[in-house]
Amino acid sequence: MQNILLEVPVGVSGRHVHLTREHLQTLFGPGYELTKLRDVVQPGQFAAKETVTIVGPKGVLEKVRVLGPLRSYTQVEISRTDSFKLGVNPPIRDSGDHEGSPGCVLVGPAGVVTLKQGVIIALRHIHMHTDDAKRYGLKDKDLVTVQVGGERGLIFTNVLVRVNPNFRLEFHVDTDEANACLLNNNDMVQVLTPAAAEALGLVS
Repeated sequence: MQNILLEVPVGVSGRHVHLTREHLQTLFGPGYELTKLRDVVQPGQFAAKETVTIVGPKGVLEKVRVLGPLRSYTQVEISRTDSFKLGVNPPIRDSGDHEGSPGCVLVGPAGVVTLKQGVIIALRHIHMHTDDAKRYGLKDKDLVTVQVGGERGLIFTNVLVRVNPNFRLEFHVDTDEANACLLNNNDMVQVLTPAAAEALGLVS
């Protein structure tokens, strides 16, 4: 266990959309409010009942879940596999970093929104409370190495640490990454110590 810094539960993140209030009302109608379907692990965040259709140059993705609460920017998070169906080439980015990203068309029951940018593949990351970060000697924007066990075990490098007093400890990967190593929600993965990662020849 001397090679393990900490263990973190997994949250597999499927394709989803974050909306601004303006875009919510364009898609669903004036004065519309999101309806909570269920809470997610991160405090204050939730999956909404509302879904939209994403339209790209080559195809569409239907019934894509909207996540709440509303944000100051609209963002579409998809997997690499999804990008092939849509015909877009999104960058791998931290949330909110849309510079140079492609756009798409969002279709709702009341209207259509055309995005000039905002489609990304989310950079795999660990949500971490400030107390956890202090305990393990980590800080916001650090990059760590995560080890997955099991029959299709692998090692993820360049895992972004995101620290906030409102976060709950959770490792986020998209569906492509999870499927590659048979990860499911609430599985546990191990963050390697810097020394262990270096011994394996990994840069993180």
